[in-house]
Amino acid sequence: MLNWSEYVAPETIPNFEREFGVKVRYGVFESAEEMLARVMSGNSGWDVVFPTNYFVRPMVEMGLLAPLDHSRLPHIGALERHFQSPPWDKGLRYVTPYMWGATGILYQSALTPAPGAWADLWGPGFRGRITMLDDPAEVIGACLKKLGYGLNSEDPSQLAQAEAEAERQKPMLRAYVNEIVRDQLVAGELLAAQVWRSTAMRAMDTAGDKLRFVYPREGYPLYADNIAILRESKRTQLAHDFIGYLMRPEVAARIALTKLESTCNASARALLPAEMRNSEVLYPPEETLARGEWFQPLSGKAQRRRDRIWTEIKSA
Repeated sequence: MLNWSEYVAPETIPNFEREFGVKVRYGVFESAEEMLARVMSGNSGWDVVFPTNYFVRPMVEMGLLAPLDHSRLPHIGALERHFQSPPWDKGLRYVTPYMWGATGILYQSALTPAPGAWADLWGPGFRGRITMLDDPAEVIGACLKKLGYGLNSEDPSQLAQAEAEAERQKPMLRAYVNEIVRDQLVAGELLAAQVWRSTAMRAMDTAGDKLRFVYPREGYPLYADNIAILRESKRTQLAHDFIGYLMRPEVAARIALTKLESTCNASARALLPAEMRNSEVLYPPEETLARGEWFQPLSGKAQRRRDRIWTEIKSA
């Protein structure tokens, strides 16, 4: 199994090994791009992978994913309504949604006024005490949303404007960083940061009421990680057993609870403590969720343009 790091509970794999009498080879990756590079040969030796939603269609088109046999997945009907036939895989032919997340702003609760929009992160009062993610899709996406454009825009003019916004903001940033921003916010070194919600949850779990998270008014990115079987797999029955095991409500709930993530499994969510299953950060109300926009795969031309823009932003 090839998974994101720290994406199962401590007992998840050992319990599966004991129940099914097998030994799981468990590997981790730090980005969807890394995962794709490791399986593109079609002879990687992995069976089960966890692609993010906007990598599903490209992987299907490349012939990397095997169709799922729903008869071997007794808990597939337990998924939340939003994930029973998601836009990246209608009918769940190739994947089952696992966990989902979003990107927003984590900030010191003592801040007045509190940031509520991406545009607020361009304010001069944040100079030197703010970070953005070290991720081109996230930074360019935030700039596009600030300008009122779509997250997945391929329009050259809109992307040029987004690049100009990022370059205008860059002198105010301490850095482009990912996970280490959690400790910086907890320590009070930063006033605010663009963060993945999973990072925000772990920071707030440590800092308590000192930190707050907000979904920006202009809109924000949504992403979902999914479970899939590689077409190269020679152990498809066991792979289905493993997916079915992860979809058991009690197993999925334990993972979500341990990792402070949002499960795609409605039956698992029902087993969570009330403060977690009713959290408006983990499970925002419909009106907040409506502002979210799913990342989508881009054309090759648009992706190359964004790669160039990101290089220019980082080197500016």
